[in-house]
Amino acid sequence: MNELVGKKALVTGGSRGIGAATAIALAASGADVAVTYHRSADAAAEVVKKIEDLGRRGFAFEVDAADAVAVADGVQRAADQLGGLDILVNNAGVGAVGPITDLTLADVDHVLAVNVRGVYAATQAAVPRLSDGGRVIHLGSCVAARTALPGMTLYGMSKAALVGLSKGLARELGPRGITSNVVQPGPIDTDMNPADGPFAEPQAAFVALERFGTTAEVAAAITYLAGPHAAYVSGAELTIDGGYAA
Repeated sequence: MNELVGKKALVTGGSRGIGAATAIALAASGADVAVTYHRSADAAAEVVKKIEDLGRRGFAFEVDAADAVAVADGVQRAADQLGGLDILVNNAGVGAVGPITDLTLADVDHVLAVNVRGVYAATQAAVPRLSDGGRVIHLGSCVAARTALPGMTLYGMSKAALVGLSKGLARELGPRGITSNVVQPGPIDTDMNPADGPFAEPQAAFVALERFGTTAEVAAAITYLAGPHAAYVSGAELTIDGGYAA
């Protein structure tokens, strides 16, 4: 459980849900962890406390993931406080559900600003600071591979873009031993998409295991990709969806 001792990680959008679970899981494996958050200072402080309770250093920085300049600045501040950077988890993201005729171009701009441009900006800022042999892990979605329900066009498009980004990075950063991978979660029980929410039943109907996943299950997959046993895994899509796309 101490495979990440000495490593320094940044988890964007790490104040709640999958991001919070990931930050805590990385710390439990020995890493010092910084998180970014937006309008959730109390939740971010709670995550930092849990990291510190595990005996690791924790930091939180408020960053608007839609602001590429702020994103890059957040990466720099995190690397400065941590004393370097070994692991970047691009978790911050937003959703927009609805028919293409209802979603506005402003909706498109916001979703792409956070889910694509923000991820690119964070990665661009992190690459010069990443140690050789480092890790870049992106949070995609199973809807990038299978859009089983209507209304997910914009969100699916934004998450599909991360596959291309990740594979390109795998080639570009491979000579430095840095891996780049995408984790594709299925329906996960979070505040944004609760397992007992109004939209849960139709999602669960497509899951072979007939249940929502947990944030801990996704965090475990991310921690694996961040660790030494995944040193030869790059340019891959790791699907954690209970058989949603089976």
